[in-house]
Amino acid sequence: MDDDRRVATREFDALAREKLKSAALAERVAVLENEKRELEFSLNRIKSNPLWKASAPARAVMHWCIRQIDRVRNQGSLRGVIARIRYKKKERQAFTYYGTASFPDEEERKREMQEKFPSMVKISILTPLYNTPEKYLREMIESVQAQTYQNWELCLADGSDKDHAAVGLIAREYADNDERIIYRHLPENKGISGNTNACLTLAEGDYIALLDHDDVLHPSVLYDYVREINEQGADYLYCDEATFKGDDINRMITMHFKPDYAIDNLRANNYICHFSMFRRSLLEGGEVEEPMELFRPQYDGSQDHDMILRLTDRAKKIVHVPKLLYYWRSHAGSTASNIEAKHYAIEAARGAVADHLRRHGYEHFQISSTRAFETIFKISYEIQGEPLISIIIPNSDHAKDLKRLVDSIYTRSTWDHYEIIVVENGSKTQEITNLYESFEDGPMRDRIRVLDFHRAEDEPFNFSSVINFGVRQARGQYVLLMNNDMEVITINWMEEMLMYAQRADVGAVGAKLYFPDRKIQHAGVVLGLGAHRTAGHVHYRQAGQNLGYMGRLCYAQDMSAVTAACLLVERKKYDEVGGFDERLAVSLNDVDFCLKLRQKGYLNVFTPFAELTHFESASRGGDLEGANAARYEKECERFRDRWNKELEAGDPYYNPNFSLDRSDFSLRVEGYSSLRVQ
Repeated sequence: MDDDRRVATREFDALAREKLKSAALAERVAVLENEKRELEFSLNRIKSNPLWKASAPARAVMHWCIRQIDRVRNQGSLRGVIARIRYKKKERQAFTYYGTASFPDEEERKREMQEKFPSMVKISILTPLYNTPEKYLREMIESVQAQTYQNWELCLADGSDKDHAAVGLIAREYADNDERIIYRHLPENKGISGNTNACLTLAEGDYIALLDHDDVLHPSVLYDYVREINEQGADYLYCDEATFKGDDINRMITMHFKPDYAIDNLRANNYICHFSMFRRSLLEGGEVEEPMELFRPQYDGSQDHDMILRLTDRAKKIVHVPKLLYYWRSHAGSTASNIEAKHYAIEAARGAVADHLRRHGYEHFQISSTRAFETIFKISYEIQGEPLISIIIPNSDHAKDLKRLVDSIYTRSTWDHYEIIVVENGSKTQEITNLYESFEDGPMRDRIRVLDFHRAEDEPFNFSSVINFGVRQARGQYVLLMNNDMEVITINWMEEMLMYAQRADVGAVGAKLYFPDRKIQHAGVVLGLGAHRTAGHVHYRQAGQNLGYMGRLCYAQDMSAVTAACLLVERKKYDEVGGFDERLAVSLNDVDFCLKLRQKGYLNVFTPFAELTHFESASRGGDLEGANAARYEKECERFRDRWNKELEAGDPYYNPNFSLDRSDFSLRVEGYSSLRVQ
């Protein structure tokens, strides 16, 4: 009876603690929301103040000075800053290559025009016209006529109003002199979707390509695409693109160098965009699938995103040509200039993504705009059930670090179904012994275990062995690997990671980690990055509020790997790939683990919506200090040997136009004149 009473009392105490914790979290959220409202009110008052507006130039100078000081700190020395300035100068020189200087010279043009592929597919380029300015229309048509691959047709459907009859006259002028140009004036303007669908009725090609009426093509884009069709059997193709200003494509505002096909990136952001070309049969369906409409009018404004999501679902071979081959003109009224010019595109994009998710079996989700851009989305998936998460924390001494982490998990986490396994690995101080004893009587006593790894004194530290040992003791359906020098920031961090880890197609999920100074420590791992050409963190040491390259710090995305400093994975997938390789004792074991998951067909996902502070290397020395240097190089060599094929191919989620010497998506400056793939 006494035992039953003690058990009941303990359960009652645990329930009471959880209720208090939930109430405390709810109160904290309410306080933070109130603080946010007050701050927004104060900020709006400041911004509307005439003195604030008048002081804008002085603030700009002040912020410029702060940035220069920050750069010195980030580069480690004035010498580092000078090296960066020199690098940026070379990068600006490389910029010029991507404009008209990248066009084929006469000799190369002749070679491309004369090449005979085994399959000389016919390409139908669809361009809906609507009140197009004459200069833009002529430049667009002439960029098609300048293609080195000749087997194409340009299908023009014109919805222009009667005040812009010149559009039809110009188009007919070109059509009369080039039989490959097909023009039709539409009796009424049906919008971009209806007009493009009208273009399709004119098309006879094996492949369909989409070109906006005011944009410009690189002369070799069709040639490069047809080569990929013949070499890889591509049925959906896209390339890198630039936004340019005015009448000169060399006046580039942005250059968008894209990753290869990445479904999570595409759901959050239409990064594929231009220049899309696909096999016509993708629209026709098959024995099971129904024929597909090219553009759907209900998604006008984001019809491309909707179409790309539907067609890439059907495609068997999606090929990204990593060259800047499409020039998107920015002018007043264009989407390239301002999304507000087509504000309806935001809701259309949200609807397109929602339709795609439903087709993939997701029923309950939320799609919300991010701070990067209105059409760059955060997707929140429904969490299925309440699975137990086993948090594995290797630890040796460092009581202060471990206490900070455990306290932050307990006080700041809204996910409640977890256990913590501290894998004790050679601690010697009384301080850590006292901390372990405090766990037994503290509020976490029912959910925290300290397990002794039993490492011999002369046995070197092996992170992989410690992790594998901890996972073997785990009871959870999911395992969350964590360094002991972490601290939770976002209260729903586990939910943000779990919603991805639960997906059948996802392997490892990583969080966004900051240094204590709020600079970024981890935002995903890229293969080949860094001096050792093994792997490195992108956006490393950039400001915490940075939007990232093309907004990439603002949405969940597929990456080759994520760091084990905070990594969530389903237990059965962990076991499926054999856990961590214990021959990689300290370095690159997490990247190796992620690549094994990728080898099995799983995606690895980085989410910026799970945020933690990482007091990096607080619990061990740097990788390149003293005796660690030899061990590090040995592990790098083992990693390079094992993943040589993947390293040579390049990271599919990076771009070969980016430097492997820098983590900030800087352009590759060495050999930039030879970037064109021959």
